[in-house]
Amino acid sequence: MGRLFGTDGVRGVANEELTPTLAMQLGQAGAYVLTKENKHKPTIMVGCDTRISGDMLANALMAGVCSVGANAVYVGVVPTPAVAYLTKKYKVDAGVVISASHNPVEFNGIKFFDGNGYKLPDSMEDEIEALLKSDMKDIKFPIGSGVGKIKYRTDAREEYINHAIQSVNVDLSGLKIVVDCAEGASHYTSVEALKELGAEVIAIHNNPDGTNINANCGSTHMEELMARVVYEKANIGLAFDGDADRLLAVDENGKVVDGDQIMAIVGNHMKQRGKLKGDTIVVTVMSNLGFFLMAEKNGIHAEQTKVGDRYVLERMREIGASLGGEQSGHVIFLDENTTGDGLLSALHLLQVLVETEKPLSELAKIMEVLPQALVNAKVPNHKKEKYMEYPEIAAAIEKLNGMFAGEGRVLIRPSGTEPLVRVMIEGKDQKLIEKEAKKLAELIQNCMLEKGRKTKVLCGSRADCTCENTKCMI
Repeated sequence: MGRLFGTDGVRGVANEELTPTLAMQLGQAGAYVLTKENKHKPTIMVGCDTRISGDMLANALMAGVCSVGANAVYVGVVPTPAVAYLTKKYKVDAGVVISASHNPVEFNGIKFFDGNGYKLPDSMEDEIEALLKSDMKDIKFPIGSGVGKIKYRTDAREEYINHAIQSVNVDLSGLKIVVDCAEGASHYTSVEALKELGAEVIAIHNNPDGTNINANCGSTHMEELMARVVYEKANIGLAFDGDADRLLAVDENGKVVDGDQIMAIVGNHMKQRGKLKGDTIVVTVMSNLGFFLMAEKNGIHAEQTKVGDRYVLERMREIGASLGGEQSGHVIFLDENTTGDGLLSALHLLQVLVETEKPLSELAKIMEVLPQALVNAKVPNHKKEKYMEYPEIAAAIEKLNGMFAGEGRVLIRPSGTEPLVRVMIEGKDQKLIEKEAKKLAELIQNCMLEKGRKTKVLCGSRADCTCENTKCMI
């Protein structure tokens, strides 16, 4: 069994990989590890996105929380950043979000925040995972009055909206905004916040039914939003993902503005106003090469981390940075929240539009986006970290590094949440980089799916294994 926690909590197909039993055990282990030093009866806040499996998993998790003597506060459907913020505001001991972010409806996930609203470090996740694997041997289960209880709150989303508006109190009167809510957790919060600030809001994909989250909409499917912005002659389009911790934008001409560009626009504006701490923006190695060129030109230090907004956040805290994020749209404004926050990102971007009186298309010119090709190789989940152990893959990567040296770059990384190895190539020729990225991804996929090689996974773990070795690649 590989590590249970990925880059963003525990993920899997709901009721198949991420079962109610596992959710209950995570509730037990998580509550124990996060609150074991407390002298009082601890309380854990729980929220979820709009997936149909959310209630099932949330209730199972809260049952686990209560079974170890902790209380639960259920705030229902709210954005992930709302749980992070409210965990700290309400002074509860920890927070949990039931969400699989931008993934399809059949997936779900469980991610934890500590009492200050921060995602857990690897060491604490490892402690939770070890407790699960030991069958909870260190946990004492109370009886009688020692069992926890659940409290339900319905005011959480309003408090989150108020926090966002107070953080970026900008007058949006006269702006026409199209908002794609991804049939997810932002279907209420983003629309109400923008309306309260005076914007004319055209909301799409804001009628979640439990099964349509992220379905051809939101930040991973922006075609409809792009067309609608042009049709409505809107000033801007905003695209959230299912749990509203990320944001991408569309300019008035229907062109996508990604997370790198949003950070470039907002970061430079903050720098000019003396609000960009250390004149630094923390980004990942996946940020476009154009971002680093922009930063150098404008006197901004671009600090790099490995992929995952949790690692961006860790570095921001270490160096005292106020802005950081990912190309995918996870942008963190650390002075205002402890995790990626789509609504705060939207309000900061809109603030630049209002204060500069410039259209988004002009603001986006601060950064040239260099051509980039990203292709996924589907591989067995337990092997995705081992791609460099294959000589033919290592040789192909070395050859590509030589080909693009000085005029681009090659970045290969295993996904933190899915059974994929991601191949990203940047360069000047879009057709060439797409061709080479696809060729390398196919090589990785073919090599790592090949049967008969030795591995630590026992033969027979899959019904379709036909090899006669004691161990195989499946």
